[in-house]
Amino acid sequence: MESITFVLIILSLVVCAYMAWNIGANDVANAMGTSVGSRALTLKQAVIIAAIFEFCGAFFAGDAVTDTVRKGILSVDFDTVDAAFSKDLAFGFIAAMMAAATWLTIATRMGLPVSTTHSIIGGIIGVGLILEVKHDMTLIDWGVVQKVVLSWIASPLMGGLLAFFSYMLIKKTILDADNPIDRSRWLAPILAFPTFFVLGLALQFKALKGFYSRAANNGWIDNKYDWLPVKENGVFNPFAENAWFPINSLIVATAVGVFASLILYLILRRIDITDEKRGFRGVERIFVWLQIITAAYVAFAHGANDRSNAIGPMAAVWQVLSSDGGQLLEEAPIPLWLILLGSAGIAIGVMTWGWRVMETIGKKITDITPTRGFAAEFGAATTILIFSMPFLAVPVSTTHTLVGAVVGVGLAGGAKAVDFRVFGKIAASWVASVPVAAFGAIVLFVASGGNDLNMIVILPLSFLAVAYAIWKSDGEVHVEEALSDVGGDGFAVTPFELFHTHAQAVEETVENMLEAVNISCDGGDASAAIQATIDAELKADNIKSELRIIIKNDMRIIVSGDDFLHMLTRQDRIADYAQNVAEQLGFRRLMDDDEAKENLKRMATAVADTVASYENAVEALRDFTISGRTKSAELMLAELIKEVNIKEHEADLVEAIGAGYVFTHGEDNPLAAMHMYRVLQRLDDVANACEKAANAFLTILN
Repeated sequence: MESITFVLIILSLVVCAYMAWNIGANDVANAMGTSVGSRALTLKQAVIIAAIFEFCGAFFAGDAVTDTVRKGILSVDFDTVDAAFSKDLAFGFIAAMMAAATWLTIATRMGLPVSTTHSIIGGIIGVGLILEVKHDMTLIDWGVVQKVVLSWIASPLMGGLLAFFSYMLIKKTILDADNPIDRSRWLAPILAFPTFFVLGLALQFKALKGFYSRAANNGWIDNKYDWLPVKENGVFNPFAENAWFPINSLIVATAVGVFASLILYLILRRIDITDEKRGFRGVERIFVWLQIITAAYVAFAHGANDRSNAIGPMAAVWQVLSSDGGQLLEEAPIPLWLILLGSAGIAIGVMTWGWRVMETIGKKITDITPTRGFAAEFGAATTILIFSMPFLAVPVSTTHTLVGAVVGVGLAGGAKAVDFRVFGKIAASWVASVPVAAFGAIVLFVASGGNDLNMIVILPLSFLAVAYAIWKSDGEVHVEEALSDVGGDGFAVTPFELFHTHAQAVEETVENMLEAVNISCDGGDASAAIQATIDAELKADNIKSELRIIIKNDMRIIVSGDDFLHMLTRQDRIADYAQNVAEQLGFRRLMDDDEAKENLKRMATAVADTVASYENAVEALRDFTISGRTKSAELMLAELIKEVNIKEHEADLVEAIGAGYVFTHGEDNPLAAMHMYRVLQRLDDVANACEKAANAFLTILN
């Protein structure tokens, strides 16, 4: 092998590794984005699980042999292929990989989930256009390209519809039940059956097809089509030799579904799902595990299938450049070291830059809960399985499908629940993927001129340009930073849990205020109670500051950030007014009238009762957000909001009596009477603040 060719092969392998790294960095969001968004997994856990399953799928379940012209984009007559065309095609594949990888880097930097499959297809289309002109032949199969374009609409739409109806089924049958926890104990295992049946089929048809091919070649099974769909002329009769769904695969998928349902049923009989764990309870605790399992499957299947987007073209390049004749064949064996390179590249991409796109899918499109995340992943997995069957054979993107599914579950909460500005940017990036990658491949191929030395010069310059762009990017996060949450479990505090903690601190402030009022009215020294009120209000302020930081990066607030801050401000105002009441007591002596003091004590007690009801409403709000937003929890919250309004009205009546008495009996000491009235007013402010804070929750109710 000539030294120039050797250097070119090394640079090609670097391009292949770079492409694999980008696949891991961008496409990992397909598997783990919803799990991170719902907090079923922390970022650290998602990165580790994705890296493991992506690597295992890529290394153990991928094909050992690949089509040299993948995805059917180029129609090549291999009987007429000569060495010159083979070398041009190899150079074209190098250019296509580099162009697609560069586009993926740009998209990942912007946090945009794009299709790695469609990116490499775009690169190959660009190569095909150049080769058609250079060799005066027709190469591009525009029928396949048309299918790719149609899939931009079809796969997100179908994924969104399946996810929407899956979530609505869960909502109607479980979340809206009178007793959702009891309903979920027996219904969740039933819902698990179709889920794991689909996953069982998808695992065989998508993730393990390489395993079945090797098993047939090695004589372990008689015929791979006893387990896999035939490629053409199939029938829906599962017992036929040319079945789209072979009976063996259906039996295995059924067994997987029954086994999973039975295991889930036994688990639900033995655990207390009403107990809060990892920020979830009830229905959401069940779907945390279902979501994690489906996410792990998507990662495994993605690694098994999309590995070839990186090493498939490289296998063709290796076949041409390393062989004596330099001849391209229809199929190329994939060396073990190349499989390892692609698998490791995907895993490293997950661990270094995967968090960017993961954040977009999990946090920026819509609010994701475990039930919603499960519905999205189930809808996406089912859609991908359907479109991958030979009777359709549409090359859909996992990314497009899952983003559509996330939008679908978001729309289940109303159009306002989806940020269509983010989705619009994502959709635009989908459309841009093919032409941008095609243009980049054309530029690189033309610049190389089919010359080894030119390509050897161009590739390092391209890498330097990409490296400079990454270096200039702000806010870089590397693997050790991406895994920085190792010190905590990431589940201890949800925004509404901390919101409830703040409400408890507010109630503590009011309780100390009540004690200060009672002591002052009884003629004692209230300085200690006044100071305790001030300290409790400071504690509430500190929690408020912490909460403001958390909600910037947490999608579990189920309302807009502005609405949540409004709720927090309303709640904090209760403590502010309570502190002011306590401080007023220290300014001067109260009106020296026993009846006036009793009225003041009754008013303080009525206010404290209002605050206690408000704290109960906040606790109900917390339970509503961590237990699946069930109908029963929603009704409980609505009832407690109503109770706060009633308590505030009762406090108003007490305040009116107290104020009336002060005005009719305060002539002897008008300053003391005015001071008493001011304290009554401030107490009324506390009760009014409770009412306004509780009514701010109405935006959350349906």
